[in-house]
Amino acid sequence: MSVPSLPQSRHLATEIPGPGSVRMAGRRAAAVARGVASTLPVYAARAAGGIVEDVDGNRLIDLGSGIAVTTVGNAAPRVVDGVRQQVGEFTHTCFMVTPYEGYVAVAEALNRLTPGRFEKRSVLLNSGAEALENAVKIARSYTRKSAVVAFDHGYHGRTNLTMALTAKSMPYKSGFGPFAPDVYRAPTSYPYRDGLIDKELGSDGERAAERTIGVLENQIGAHNLAALVIEPIQGEGGFIVPAPGFLPAVLAWCRDNDVVFIADEVQTGFARTGAMFACEHEGPDGLVPDLICTAKGIGGGLPLSAVTGRAEIMDAPQVSGLGGTFGGNPVACAAALGALATVEADDLVGRARQIERVVFERLGRLQADDDRIGDVRGRGAMIAVELVRPGSTEPDPALTKALATACHQAGVIVLTCGTFGNVLRLLPPLTISDDLLTEGLDVLAGELAKL
Repeated sequence: MSVPSLPQSRHLATEIPGPGSVRMAGRRAAAVARGVASTLPVYAARAAGGIVEDVDGNRLIDLGSGIAVTTVGNAAPRVVDGVRQQVGEFTHTCFMVTPYEGYVAVAEALNRLTPGRFEKRSVLLNSGAEALENAVKIARSYTRKSAVVAFDHGYHGRTNLTMALTAKSMPYKSGFGPFAPDVYRAPTSYPYRDGLIDKELGSDGERAAERTIGVLENQIGAHNLAALVIEPIQGEGGFIVPAPGFLPAVLAWCRDNDVVFIADEVQTGFARTGAMFACEHEGPDGLVPDLICTAKGIGGGLPLSAVTGRAEIMDAPQVSGLGGTFGGNPVACAAALGALATVEADDLVGRARQIERVVFERLGRLQADDDRIGDVRGRGAMIAVELVRPGSTEPDPALTKALATACHQAGVIVLTCGTFGNVLRLLPPLTISDDLLTEGLDVLAGELAKL
């Protein structure tokens, strides 16, 4: 791996936020819509490896990766080189007008890397939400059915259809309806919370799937259902890893009932979980979805997304039924090819597994000494801590918010999530050093001890 140009060390030159960030906040308040929120009150000036430097010269340890986007590190050399070359050649022609090799090359790479050894096709788009929208369109076109089911705690985006797919109301849906029709919701497998009701339900994925399938059959009907949309590991919902056997059982039901199984790997894709895709963790041979939606980590920081899947399903829509002005932008495609090359050449799948061992070992010790940590879960470099009130399993969103704020002020970027707002999530870039990762975890532990 190349050595990042930015010093890979935490450094606080000022309080958080510093005077430069305070001035920027004043400009922002007069120019940016109030509905756009930011997790930290600092304004970035540079970023590389596992560090983000703000306009005041503070260097923060990055355990967020821009919400799982800079998986290969910020300003990764292969990404930067590819973007520079492409910008010098052309920035846009629109693939639907005069196509270009970069789009085709990214599609070829996705067809090769995604689960399933069958003929595939891909379409490139701009965002995760746009990928989900198009996956549903494709499934409806293929099945000639209209109903779609998503899951409790799921998050799929902020467009009209993806808001309907998303479970959590505040802040994502409240006041923005009405939403797209013929979208239904079913229970998922949430081992920690399910286990509080029934230990067997929390550990037996097949039993949890029986509960789900009952809802699908009795409240929706397989003959109406075009597609099932699910995150193999739920992201915004709380980094929920389903109990073993849950996803394979649901997939088998889809196969038996001609329902398209859509895997939302927007946050989990491209080595993040210690496999190229989270589906690969499910069972000895992995889980093979019909369609897989990707974004975030695909572009090394540039906006790009995709739907990849079985050729006969992907080719169902009429010619010109898919596309968009900026989908598969040539600069974003160049960035994606650089990011994918980095994932493979630098064995970032293996690196994610190393990060998992470091984080679980540290957080496991922390959990043993603090009953406010109800659960530690996740895979690879996608690990979460669910915080609860002392001596109970009641969610503690206030503690979660306070801990995140304390970490930010100490120079460590962490994120929160969860249906109940009580989950702290860690998404470090896979290029972060062990020393920097350990320091970030030490800061987290130290700040929790103070609260």
